[in-house]
Amino acid sequence: MQDKHSGKHVDEISGVETTGHVWDGIRELNNPLPRWWLWTFYLTIIWAVIYAILYPSIPLISGNTKGLLGYSSRAEVAQEMSVAKGAQSEYLQQIADLPIGDIAANQELLQFALAGGSAAFKVNCVQCHGSGAQGSAGYPNLNDDDWLWGGSTEAIYETLLHGIRFDQDDDTRVSEMPAFADVLEPDQIKQVAAYVVSLTGSVTDTALVEPGRELYVENCAACHGDAAEGGQDFGAPNLADAIWFYGSTEDAIAAQIKTPKHGVMPAWGERLGDVTVKQLAVYVHSLGGGE
Repeated sequence: MQDKHSGKHVDEISGVETTGHVWDGIRELNNPLPRWWLWTFYLTIIWAVIYAILYPSIPLISGNTKGLLGYSSRAEVAQEMSVAKGAQSEYLQQIADLPIGDIAANQELLQFALAGGSAAFKVNCVQCHGSGAQGSAGYPNLNDDDWLWGGSTEAIYETLLHGIRFDQDDDTRVSEMPAFADVLEPDQIKQVAAYVVSLTGSVTDTALVEPGRELYVENCAACHGDAAEGGQDFGAPNLADAIWFYGSTEDAIAAQIKTPKHGVMPAWGERLGDVTVKQLAVYVHSLGGGE
């Protein structure tokens, strides 16, 4: 129908005038946007123009507009980083100058070293030792108190600095168990394995334990000790606990006796620098298993 006064078409159902546009018999209602909405929209356009004038915003072929204020978020971040590095330099110098055993005496310096060591561990060590330093088959758990070369901060520092069986470092930790396949008969190897398992668990055949003990005394005690508690001077593992690198079954231990596996850890001193290695040692020691 049409409005009597304006002569415009009015929708019968809603009572709203139409714009006059018709598509396939469908008319468009003339419902203008609220004034407050339009003014808000106009203000956002004005704000955008002002922002584009004052701040870097418009991309160009080889850069962007700099803005009248000359503000740069990158420059601000660079300045903040410079300030942060300046604050860190004092702590880093202290760590460089102090023996590693003295770092823990300064609580503030200790917290800084722990934070730096944690970051370095996540970048360099988690690939082998795991994100929680729990280790895996062939890689030691750094949370327990079982240490081949000692768990003091000084000992951990030396291990990190020079690595283990790392050919490129003359001072690397070296301990290689001989292959007893050329020394003992297969039955004798089974006997030794049975004795070692008996120290912490049960064996399939108890008759093998006693002859295994005698063979152990003759061939293994020189490194692992009479009580099989290992020796840090040789990097010999403790066989009287329940912590194993390559498995705790009789077959796994027999295989290690027959043809032992020897892991390798790189020397981190040259790669990371002395200060970072110190922070790493402090962090590893703090995980709970440090001596």
